[in-house]
Amino acid sequence: MNNTYSTEYNPDVLTCLANLSSDEVFTPPHIVNQMLDMLPQELFKDKNTKFLDPATKSGVFLREIAKRLLDGLKDEIPDLQQRIDHIFQRQLYGIAVTEMTSLLSRRSVYCSKYPNSKYSITNFRNVEGNIIYRRVLHSWKNDRCIVCGANKNEYDRPLHLENYAYEYIHSEIKELNNMKFDVIIGNPPYQLSDGGAQASAIPLYHKFVQQSKKLRPRYISMIIPSRWFAGGKGLDDFRKEMLNDTSLRKIHDFLDASDCFPNVEIKGGVCYFLWDRDNKGLCEISTHKGGSITSISTRPLLENGADVFIRYNEAIPILNKIRSFKEKSYSTIVSSRKPFGLTTNFKDIRENKFENSYKIYANQKVGFVDRKYIFKGNEFLNKWKLFVPKAIGSGDSEKDWIKPIIGEPLSVCTETYIVHGPFDDKQLAENAISYIQTKFFHFLLTLKKITQDATSKVYEFIPLQDFREPWNDTKLFLKYKLTQEEINFINNLVVPSSSLSNDCEDE
Repeated sequence: MNNTYSTEYNPDVLTCLANLSSDEVFTPPHIVNQMLDMLPQELFKDKNTKFLDPATKSGVFLREIAKRLLDGLKDEIPDLQQRIDHIFQRQLYGIAVTEMTSLLSRRSVYCSKYPNSKYSITNFRNVEGNIIYRRVLHSWKNDRCIVCGANKNEYDRPLHLENYAYEYIHSEIKELNNMKFDVIIGNPPYQLSDGGAQASAIPLYHKFVQQSKKLRPRYISMIIPSRWFAGGKGLDDFRKEMLNDTSLRKIHDFLDASDCFPNVEIKGGVCYFLWDRDNKGLCEISTHKGGSITSISTRPLLENGADVFIRYNEAIPILNKIRSFKEKSYSTIVSSRKPFGLTTNFKDIRENKFENSYKIYANQKVGFVDRKYIFKGNEFLNKWKLFVPKAIGSGDSEKDWIKPIIGEPLSVCTETYIVHGPFDDKQLAENAISYIQTKFFHFLLTLKKITQDATSKVYEFIPLQDFREPWNDTKLFLKYKLTQEEINFINNLVVPSSSLSNDCEDE
């Protein structure tokens, strides 16, 4: 026999699948196995352990679990076919996210998309096996699904189209409620379009985590976007729930999602976690960057006085030093959204100045607006201020540098910007910019900003300075008595702007 193939690489087909979308991604087998490694390995030697993947797409979780069970139970069930039948029929269960993925999952788990056929490695009496898919309906109220928030105009679809009403969160599944699962593990859908402007979306993944907790398994492990660390749209209650849950025992945090999912962009990175119902305590945080673990720390998920998860272990002692000064927060001089009451798509902007007009800064446009439109923001109107984009950069907060615009008295802006200030003169505004352009400022911003959005709350960890003088990193590091190791961490974390001299625009 020709030995050519004995040295050839034979790839796992599940590593070669194209993702359904950036919201429904296939999990690479090596990531699945890292998640399985977090579980007590004696689970795979127990013939009574039951596993559920509530959002199966490729079947990779069930397949990799089956491999471990086949090895772990070989002494207790020596006959291979009996062991296969027992594992696949009594220990492994899945709920597919779509009809297509139900067929794909059965093919990769049972070696046949029809597990009652002669090609299946174990014979079921039904065409689904233990991987089910049923089309369920959204629960519409005022054109929104009251379960997931889907927009009726977009997702009330005919039978031949997927409606993405995921069964696990939309309906009572009697078969599951009557079972006691030991492990619920998977990669849930991340979000749905909410029908808003600019492809805005509502998160879904937290609903899968919450539904899993209701079933009270011994362990839960899921890989989800890290955006929940800081809350945000639809996630504030979930963030609070998770950060106060002492059953959350391990988190592996990937700052760059491509370290888990190549060629997929997920703002703010991703994480997978282990929830242990019967073993409460502190959480072990492992930070991943560039394909390796950069730090491991066992600590509370919530630091005293914080309302978000601080994902960098090395940042905790630095933040504590800064907070010991008990200074006001920079967020106290940052406006709310729509500081002057004008939306991003405000149209009545003229090129030339006219009587009873204010200068206005809008999205990639500077012009003049009639004073009659301005009904809020009086505290900024007659003062100097900074106009700062509400959405900064790509969402990669280590690299996103703020580019303020100095706003003179009698100038306003649309919702594209938020306002920092006010300042009594231009020099104070320029000194504030010198502070914004430091790595120190940017580092503290990064602790709360993990997406593009930069509302006032992301500035809360940043202390307010005296802007009668300019600021630089050397002066700030000295003021807060940072060690060389802490300074090195900040310098290595924050990627310097390619042109700080151009970060300030004075129109």
